[in-house]
Amino acid sequence: MTKILLILILALSVEAVGVVYLSKGLKQIGEPPNLSPREIGRILAKGATNGSILFGVALEAAFFGALLYLLSQRDVSLIWPLTSLGFLITAISAKFILKEEITGWRWAGVALIVLGATLVSYSEKAKSKPPDAAPANGAPRSESAR
Repeated sequence: MTKILLILILALSVEAVGVVYLSKGLKQIGEPPNLSPREIGRILAKGATNGSILFGVALEAAFFGALLYLLSQRDVSLIWPLTSLGFLITAISAKFILKEEITGWRWAGVALIVLGATLVSYSEKAKSKPPDAAPANGAPRSESAR
């Protein structure tokens, strides 16, 4: 489980930085004044050549590759909820890379998400312990314990 968590934390860090760079690149391009076909083409062309967007997309692709590996190793009901830890890493990344101001209410929301991910992780730990394990000293179990 430790290996999976280390890969997940690394993947979520890559994903968080990717999201931050995507946001940075989109702000560099600017908001389109209208949604005409010409304007959409202009935005797509700017996005395809923007370094921040390209870097963000590359990081998101790396995250997706790691996610595929993780999903092949463990239950989706464990891995997918744990990806919510990315909210914490993304908030920290936005604060330090984009210099965003994050209010106490946002931090409280992130804390609730992390609490939920902790409960999911704990459920995996409890699942891996068989309930009918024999006593450690090798003594046979009594009839009432069976």
